[in-house]
Amino acid sequence: MTRDVAQPQRSRVYLNPFLCSDYWALYRPRDDDIVIASAYKAGTTWMQTIVANLIFADGQFPSAVMEMSPWIDRYRPDDGIEAIMAQIERQTHRRFLKTHLPLDALHFLPQVKYLFLARDPRDIFMSLWNHHCNYSDKTLTQISRASTELGQPWPKIPSDINEFWRLWMTRAWFEWESEGYPYWSVLHNVASWWPYRHLPNVLFVHYNDLLADTPRRIQSIARFLDFELSPQRVSEIAARVTLAQMKQNASQVMGIFASGFKGGGNTFINKGTNGRWRGVLSERDLKLYDAALARNLDAPAARWSAHGGDIA
Repeated sequence: MTRDVAQPQRSRVYLNPFLCSDYWALYRPRDDDIVIASAYKAGTTWMQTIVANLIFADGQFPSAVMEMSPWIDRYRPDDGIEAIMAQIERQTHRRFLKTHLPLDALHFLPQVKYLFLARDPRDIFMSLWNHHCNYSDKTLTQISRASTELGQPWPKIPSDINEFWRLWMTRAWFEWESEGYPYWSVLHNVASWWPYRHLPNVLFVHYNDLLADTPRRIQSIARFLDFELSPQRVSEIAARVTLAQMKQNASQVMGIFASGFKGGGNTFINKGTNGRWRGVLSERDLKLYDAALARNLDAPAARWSAHGGDIA
């Protein structure tokens, strides 16, 4: 279903130790490009691996998934964005790029296909906690260097998960957001994409739905991206992208980026399960979540961000 909705317009610049939205100004689109978008920890790497398997039918990739599908807006203190752009210009296969930006920071292009991913923010938080607690010394040095370069030192982060949740739910790095500190807001990210969910070149995918019926979702993603798949091929891809297979093939998924985490790819590709926040987040903590939902999303968007299902 399509509806008459104005095209999204870029209205904000995001710059922090992780994000630089201005890098997208260097991007030269091709008509069949794919952009995989999420706030973070919503199945982005999973989706990149699925798309890689759609493009490379035999499952043999020319390089690690995260290397050939770069996170364009990742802030690089060494100005390495030129090398990234040169890398994707050399690619002869169909390109699939990654962003963690809200839509209000992107130059939206009607010829590009956008896969937008969401997940229950409470599940995102649990995955973020694992991610955050397992940075390697190399990554911590990079974050500290980036923070210093931007003139805002990286803060001391609570070592208690509930204290970290309260910080994440009540404080923001960017003045137009209300939570997400010291990263950025998951809920604002959903809010920025939600009005454009019916555009013909945007597909919303929820983690819950992808987890519940992976083959069915792979088929719908393939159809959206103009790949024709037999049921056998769908089953083959679904088997290749299970959590167990991705952990076993972590080097093929992460490549050099595994060094960013203690334990490498087996730490980054963690449990992949939902609901681990139950018994961890208190009633007080969950009230903060309810308040954040009300600040950012209307009822249909809030429902979908938490549970997935059909798009209203």
